[in-house]
Amino acid sequence: MNAQEQLHQWHELAQQLRVDSIRATTVAGSGHPTSSMSPADLMAVLLSKYLRYDFDNLHNPNNDRFILSKGHAAPLLYAMYKAAGVISDEDLLSLRKLGSRLEGHPTPVIPWVDVATGSLGQGLPIAVGIALAGKYLDQLPYHVWTLLGDSETSEGSIWEAFDRASHYTLDNLIAIIDVNRLGQRGQTELGWNTQAYATRARAFGWQAIEIDGHNLTEIEQAFSVALTINDRPTVIIARTKKGKGVAALEDLGGWHGKALKAEQEKQAIAELGGERHIKIQVNKPEEQSQPVSLGKAQPLQLPAYDKGAKVATRRAYGDALLALGAAQPDVVVLDAEVSNSTYAEDFAEAYPERYFEMYIAEQQMVAAAVGLQVRKYKPFASTFAAFLTRAYDFIRMAAVSRANIKLVGSHAGVSIGQDGPSQMGLEDLAAFRAVCNSTVLYPSDANQTAKIVAQMSDRPGVVYLRTTRESTPVIYSSDEKFPIGGSKVVQSSDRDQATVIGAGITLHEALKAYDRLKNEGIIIRVIDVYSVKPIDVQTLHQAARDTKGNLIVVEDHWLEGGLGAAVLDAFAGTSNTPIYDGLQLRLIKLAVSDMPSSGTPEELLHAAKIDADAIVEAVKSQVKQLVGASG
Repeated sequence: MNAQEQLHQWHELAQQLRVDSIRATTVAGSGHPTSSMSPADLMAVLLSKYLRYDFDNLHNPNNDRFILSKGHAAPLLYAMYKAAGVISDEDLLSLRKLGSRLEGHPTPVIPWVDVATGSLGQGLPIAVGIALAGKYLDQLPYHVWTLLGDSETSEGSIWEAFDRASHYTLDNLIAIIDVNRLGQRGQTELGWNTQAYATRARAFGWQAIEIDGHNLTEIEQAFSVALTINDRPTVIIARTKKGKGVAALEDLGGWHGKALKAEQEKQAIAELGGERHIKIQVNKPEEQSQPVSLGKAQPLQLPAYDKGAKVATRRAYGDALLALGAAQPDVVVLDAEVSNSTYAEDFAEAYPERYFEMYIAEQQMVAAAVGLQVRKYKPFASTFAAFLTRAYDFIRMAAVSRANIKLVGSHAGVSIGQDGPSQMGLEDLAAFRAVCNSTVLYPSDANQTAKIVAQMSDRPGVVYLRTTRESTPVIYSSDEKFPIGGSKVVQSSDRDQATVIGAGITLHEALKAYDRLKNEGIIIRVIDVYSVKPIDVQTLHQAARDTKGNLIVVEDHWLEGGLGAAVLDAFAGTSNTPIYDGLQLRLIKLAVSDMPSSGTPEELLHAAKIDADAIVEAVKSQVKQLVGASG
């Protein structure tokens, strides 16, 4: 095929991508045809010549990766799949219909989609994670291509990605910015000022190439140059027109997210030259190598701690992670410049090739974890619990991506002490409980922490571990088991008058209260709910029956959404939880209700009324009511 024939083929394919984007959205009655039309020329060249992908073997480790960061251009992506011959025209026209895997924004229910996009500013940060896997772990020559919209470059997460990609010299990462000038409600911040985009990218250490995004020759040359760059990531900044090729749409505001009516569709398709049914044979990877071996798996030898010793659960996390690193070479670790507090630093020292420092960029840290798990690694990402809230949208979207990531929040609650409320994670249990199919774990001692960390590795979905800054007594032996979804009844008798439920730091306060109450002739049951989600419904129901409905939940967390809410939910009937059919519940929630300040951990637990004093008082109020009712 000569150059002119090649250009003609690319033009025809680009027009097909535009037509199919219009057809699919018109049938759906919604969607983003004009946003899909602007980068069609770029995608036609990429699909026809530069993408290396074996659609017959999705798990070929040499496959390039393509991330549609501007996820609202999903119709374009699906049109590309049709051109590649992996979906039918009928599939294409099922866009946005109930039961169709072609959703309004792409998700991994489609086998060629690695991660969900649509929340803007996430595709490039996730691509950084995949590129890290390619360069440093797999050590394979595949490239990671990412199509961005110009509007999403306003997101700070994009520039976190630009910074980390440069820091790690990710020359296997190629970003394409579709600079079509128009956002949802009008012109973008920079409009068509591609030089400004290029200047910013170069300031971050990237190779920046400015092109006319509708000039097929310039596109081809830019892609070719990008593949030769071997010392930095590349961004291609393509000036385009939204709605390109249709006079009634091209570079006109007011069309964002709007489908065409039937008559408008007919006219637009005619203007684009009519329907086409071109099939492209996408090039397969030339390399057929396997990822490098990251070491030989050793038998898992978890740390063991003596009963009565005082060890922080964050310390136990670091120790267990180190042990897991030896046993599972696919475990990788990320941290946000607090590894000497989370104790991820021990793993970093032992396995530097599997440790990625994300510095103070929590969004990029979670995104990189999502990217790394695309390549089947098991990422553990840690920082202070309070700062994971910065990345909450990435965590939410990780669930949409069906991603398997492990997140660890240390320094949770008022018990961190003098650092004050800005450092206190008090929202994290509520936040992570609300994530679809998440697991939320909150250990109270070091041996329990180690056993839980070992289970996290193979646990699917978003798994969150909450750790404590303060050293706490080791109360469990190292041979005890702590299955996810279980709990531990730490104190129990057939004379229990109330049940106190705690986790983490408050379990130890509950045990102090137990001793004091016992001296006064009041016997309580103490339950350690180390698995907050899923929660041990059966044990809680039994305790409620045995203690005549007297339950007290104590937590180092805001009143809303945390451990107390999880316990209450265990008594509500859902499709997965039986309705509690015992006695009437008299449940007291002890939680942080006022803004804390600086102080010692003991002072702050007392001020928040979540210490042993508060538990003793709450139990006595319940027992008094019970005695009064029976008298």
